[in-house]
Amino acid sequence: MTELAAPAALAEPPSAPAAIDRRGMALYGVLGFAAGLPFYMFSTVLALRLQAHGVALAVIGFFAWVQLLPTLKFVWAPLLDRYAVPGFSRFYGQRRGWMMLAQLGIFTSLVAMAWTAEDASLGVTALFAVLLAFWTTTLEVAADAWRIELYPTQDEQGPIVAANLWGYRGAMVAAGSGALLLADWGGWTIAYLAIAAAAFLPFPILAAMRGHTPDARERVPALATGLVASGMILGSAMVATAAIGWLILWAASGAGIDADTNVTPWVLGCCMLPFLLMAAALPQIRRAPSDAPIRRSALLGPYVDFFWRYGFGALILLAFVSLYRMGDVLALNLSKPMIKDLGYSLSQIGRADSVVALAASAIGVGLAGWMVTRHAMSWMLAIGALVAAIGNFGFVWLQHQPVSEGLLYIATGADQFGNGFAGAVFVVYLSLLVNPRYPGAQYAFLTGFAFLLPRLLSGAGGTIVGRIGYDNFFLLSGALSLVAVVFLPLLAHIRPRSEESE
Repeated sequence: MTELAAPAALAEPPSAPAAIDRRGMALYGVLGFAAGLPFYMFSTVLALRLQAHGVALAVIGFFAWVQLLPTLKFVWAPLLDRYAVPGFSRFYGQRRGWMMLAQLGIFTSLVAMAWTAEDASLGVTALFAVLLAFWTTTLEVAADAWRIELYPTQDEQGPIVAANLWGYRGAMVAAGSGALLLADWGGWTIAYLAIAAAAFLPFPILAAMRGHTPDARERVPALATGLVASGMILGSAMVATAAIGWLILWAASGAGIDADTNVTPWVLGCCMLPFLLMAAALPQIRRAPSDAPIRRSALLGPYVDFFWRYGFGALILLAFVSLYRMGDVLALNLSKPMIKDLGYSLSQIGRADSVVALAASAIGVGLAGWMVTRHAMSWMLAIGALVAAIGNFGFVWLQHQPVSEGLLYIATGADQFGNGFAGAVFVVYLSLLVNPRYPGAQYAFLTGFAFLLPRLLSGAGGTIVGRIGYDNFFLLSGALSLVAVVFLPLLAHIRPRSEESE
């Protein structure tokens, strides 16, 4: 398989752009749509739903930790590289088999959230929100691994990433605005059921696609077997999630932890411990030969390989990726409650999140996808950080303006343009760091680490706002987006080690 471009080429523009694969762009537009629909339903839309039911802002902030699940996807990502879903994978292949299972998981989780939309039990709400986040993340892991396998170079990645993010952000914005408009009109149950129906649409598209094997007669048996197996897997996942959640709450209660306890340092410490251990083991990892058990391990091997290839440069890379999107993640969970507190209605927020946000995001993604095929990655990363920061500063500006739907459109447009541009550049950059031998696991590892610290901090966002106010909170989030630029000169000197150098 073709080697990906080394990050040492950060300061060099890519070679002449490759021919555009329009069928691939269409496919990844659909896959992006499938992954983007559920995202707001367990993040910003859920935050507004909880706010409508009188849940305290600090508790709403804790619900942002549901978004930690995508950051922990490296825990189960190696399973997607190693195992196949019974039935589906026999005809559609390993990657699409996991995508189809994940689609069913997304649909059932959304339906469950619809029927528990009164939030009478926050524990039940959290259970189905976690399941929705889990299956959404599983879909992304499978789709990203397939993308990296099919399109390994920077000039190929640009258009495919743009198409994927067009679908993702289009669906995400449409789901967010559509859910708010429907909730304002008919309640939260109708809103979640409507998004569930829309989220199911990609499944029959995937099922109708040409199979991985030439014998079309295998399609129906594969679908039937896959549906039965999926039902069993989904049920087992729900039971396991409920059990784990109960154990965590039981342990927290036994330790005297309640809603008023600042658990952020403890959560941060637990999540960072595996990475700290890996960093401490770097000298041993660098000396490990190719046949060492730690490098051949099915679960640890892909992550050990990343540290083995980049050495101590891996620590700089991880520090950079953890900072690059921090500002946008911090702003995401509390931007809508802030706008609502300013006096805007759910319908006004929904309209801003529809046409305006969709157009601004699409322009940002498309511009980044085009520019990344023609300009050095270092410049693209710097521009992405700048426009992302401007988007966050726009919320500070909005707070000092009179309530006006037009001004809301400006702030929303600036935020979505910056988010789309920086997001597209970041996806391409992370894809270029991955070893093609472990596309699913290593990309999951990098994206998971990239959002680990930001999402941990966003869980305490409500508490932070209570202390410093919305103004300073969004100033802080914008400034954090710019800090990552300091790392760019260092990144240009990091060169991956090849296996031939052993």
